[in-house]
Amino acid sequence: MSKEHVTMYTTPWCGYCQRLKKQLAAAEVDFLEINIEESPQSVAIVEKANQGNQTVPTLVFSDGTAMSNPSAQRVISKLDELMSK
Repeated sequence: MSKEHVTMYTTPWCGYCQRLKKQLAAAEVDFLEINIEESPQSVAIVEKANQGNQTVPTLVFSDGTAMSNPSAQRVISKLDELMSK
C-alpha cells in the first residue's frame, strides 16, 4: 500500500505508537511517520483531530479522516476502502 494514503503522527516514547508501527510493518502496510516532537507544526494537526489533545498515534488518511490509537485492522480496513475508490 502506498505511503501517501496515511500519515502517522507519533512520539518516540509512545508505547502505543511503537506497537502500531510494528503491527503495520508486519502486515506490510506503508505509512509516512511524523514525530510531533521534531515537527512542531504537526502538533496542530494532531490537536485538531483530537479535540485539542496531543494524542498519539494519530493517523490522518488521504481523504482527510483521522483515527487516534486505532488497531492495525482498522487502519488496514480504511486503507482498503481508500484503495477501492
